[in-house]
Amino acid sequence: MKWTRSVRIIIAVIPPFLFLLLIACICYCYIRTRRVLIRQTGHEESPERGDFECAEVEEEEEELVVFAGGEHLKIQDILNAPGQVVAKSSYGTVYRASIKRSSEGDGNAVMLLRFLRPVSIGRSEEIRPAIRAIGLIRHPNLVPLRSLYVGPRGEKLFVYPFYAAGNLAQFLKGESPQSNLSNRWEIIHSISLGIATGLDHLHNGSQKPLIHGNLKSNNIMLDRDLQPRLSDFGLHLLLRPVAAQGMFDALTVEGYKAPELMKIKEASVETDIYSLGIILLEMLTRKDPTSCRLLVLNQKMSDVFSSDIISERKEQSFNIEALLRSFYQLAMACCSPSPALRPDVRQILRKLEEIGQ
Repeated sequence: MKWTRSVRIIIAVIPPFLFLLLIACICYCYIRTRRVLIRQTGHEESPERGDFECAEVEEEEEELVVFAGGEHLKIQDILNAPGQVVAKSSYGTVYRASIKRSSEGDGNAVMLLRFLRPVSIGRSEEIRPAIRAIGLIRHPNLVPLRSLYVGPRGEKLFVYPFYAAGNLAQFLKGESPQSNLSNRWEIIHSISLGIATGLDHLHNGSQKPLIHGNLKSNNIMLDRDLQPRLSDFGLHLLLRPVAAQGMFDALTVEGYKAPELMKIKEASVETDIYSLGIILLEMLTRKDPTSCRLLVLNQKMSDVFSSDIISERKEQSFNIEALLRSFYQLAMACCSPSPALRPDVRQILRKLEEIGQ
């Protein structure tokens, strides 16, 4: 009888205990995940619903991985930085943030923070080799990774420098402060050389090629001298397969995805070259990349190129159409349906140098 009574007491106590335990777990998850919120001016901007799924992510040790140029960054300064959302994707959010410098009186530094959802990115031990390879890359035409914050719930914040001149897409749409500059042909040629030079460093700058995987005009930043800097290179190596495929699917919608990616599902140096070809056509036509994909070879040259480029040089008695024709043919070669027929980045560089002579 005593044993039966004890069992009844235990059964009566367990449900309230489980309820309290559940509430405690929810509060714990909430408090831990709130640490990675990035405050916007006047209010806090939290990651979207689904960024933190307690059932799908595992805890990690909080750490800050620092690379060259990020020595002044501190965890609390990054997490407490006032920020503004500048871009969103299926796998994360990009913020423009003002981060306090380590020394008093140094003021704040404007940086870009890329937040990747824990369910979209691999665990630290899985992606550490790729992170190290990306973080050590330094080149005048590549955006450097300054640091990486790893949070206790697997959240990750990538810290990059901010470029006030914006990106190439904004420049081509007239949304950049420097969009109305004259000598557009010289600017286009210079930007093209810079993009190809940065891509060459990724493909040939080390023993193993680093595939960009997400090359598009939105991911080409411009500094104050309009020198291009490629960003987001190697991001597909850090994402889980489903998230990486989502990134490639977005390239299809935007017009940059090479045809073979529909089948092989894996980026390569050849798919980077295809994306580069679309970007070259964007600069010539000032049309969106989906329209560039529809260009046909029998179009008149004067219908393909932006009219202001031709009229600009005709006034100076310069044979601009011959240069534009060579540039156009190079872009179309990059966009060949057959990966084997596309030029490699070294051949592209040599051709661009010939066009500029």
